[in-house]
Amino acid sequence: MKNRSIKQLTHVKSGVTHLKLILCGMLLAGGLGIGLTSQMVRGSGNPNPGVIPPHARAHGLSYAEWGAQWWRWAYSFPLAQFPPLQSGELDCGLGQSGSVWFLAGTAGQGPVTRSCTIPTGKALFFPIVSYLNDYPCPDPNFQPPPGQTLEQFLTEGAQAIIDLVTQLEVVVDGHPLNDLFSYRATSRLFTFTADPSLVVFDSCITGTQQYGVTDGYWILMNPLPPGSHTIFIRGVIDFGGGSTFEVQVTYNLTIAP
Repeated sequence: MKNRSIKQLTHVKSGVTHLKLILCGMLLAGGLGIGLTSQMVRGSGNPNPGVIPPHARAHGLSYAEWGAQWWRWAYSFPLAQFPPLQSGELDCGLGQSGSVWFLAGTAGQGPVTRSCTIPTGKALFFPIVSYLNDYPCPDPNFQPPPGQTLEQFLTEGAQAIIDLVTQLEVVVDGHPLNDLFSYRATSRLFTFTADPSLVVFDSCITGTQQYGVTDGYWILMNPLPPGSHTIFIRGVIDFGGGSTFEVQVTYNLTIAP
């Protein structure tokens, strides 16, 4: 691992593929309108009533497209405000707009607890575990091989990492969500511009427009009712040989009436 205390960035070689790993656990956005008893009941074609089905489009975008939007949001912050590195009482409104709000997960720094207030009527979207494969990088060998497009190259790398996920857990107000491995989505090639200070977290950051593909397990929920709510999110990637990466976040949310 490189700079493990600051970020989770690993270079992995698989054939001609040289992967750069950024793992930022989960993200949260807006609210979740599910009754507590209904969360345990499997709906027709959807194991979690109140959670948007993984292949649906909601609020104008697919799960994969929301994932790309989240990385654009997270990477817009300078390092001192980078959402995955925050803890404690937070201002959830930073950088937010529209009907879906984002909150971040972790960079693998151990269990984190966060508290914040979210306006009523906001949707909630988070990856349990996500990966961004971005380009270009300082390593001159990080290039598509002949005959492969940049999108294919970055997608292959992202999927290879997320294929190693072994554990997923989301608990909302004490009730676990079901069938989480069905909520995987991989984006198309997209562009983003990151704050240049994030090069400390991600050595591939240029501070100018660049390319990426994200893969991960995501949840998109309808707005929570007003009041207090707790969301626990955990994911594990097993690299083998006793090496693992774990995300663990507890959010104490207040949904303002």
